[in-house]
Amino acid sequence: MKIRILIVDDHKIIRQGLRSLLDNESDMEVLGEAQNGRDAVKLAGELKPDIVIMDVSMPDLNGMEASRQILSNFSDTKIIALSIHSDNLFVAEMLKSGASGYLLKDCAFEELSRAIRTVMAGKKYLSPVISGVVVEDYLHHLSKGNARSGQVLTDREREVLQILAEGKTTKQIALKLHISVKTVETHRRQMMNKLDLYSVAELTKYAVRKGLTSLDG
Repeated sequence: MKIRILIVDDHKIIRQGLRSLLDNESDMEVLGEAQNGRDAVKLAGELKPDIVIMDVSMPDLNGMEASRQILSNFSDTKIIALSIHSDNLFVAEMLKSGASGYLLKDCAFEELSRAIRTVMAGKKYLSPVISGVVVEDYLHHLSKGNARSGQVLTDREREVLQILAEGKTTKQIALKLHISVKTVETHRRQMMNKLDLYSVAELTKYAVRKGLTSLDG
């Protein structure tokens, strides 16, 4: 049985390159490609892949939220993050989302194929650089004691926040998420209350700081 893979990245050339390399592996098969997290969730439901290679920063729905949604519905699916980001914020959020692996986009293909086989065997895989980041973050949190985890927003609130931070209007958010304008306004008000923020600009800054959206892709 071949390992069935879904590739998720907002850059077509990366998707095509990964597909070409993975399809050359005798024990791997690429089922499909998605250009954003929302398409990834949809395709994961249709294709039932064993592995999702997930970019982290994408428009519309980022890799962290997409991973949460996929794993909440398909717990047997494994997520491997493949990202340009090596800082602890993105790593920690992807691991909290349930990712089984995290690699950087400048890694060799041999490392990615090794990660895929490792994760399929039921183990975790972190590239050496990422392992160091995780250890440093763990030690930092130990030194701070029982600090707040930062998970004060619900999954839906984080989803609304990303789209809001990307410049969409309340009506556009409502149409995209198939909810009412009033519901979007309620989510925005609740986020402001929870975070003690008072404007969309402040919410946008928070979203960038927390890795929910990124200006550098």
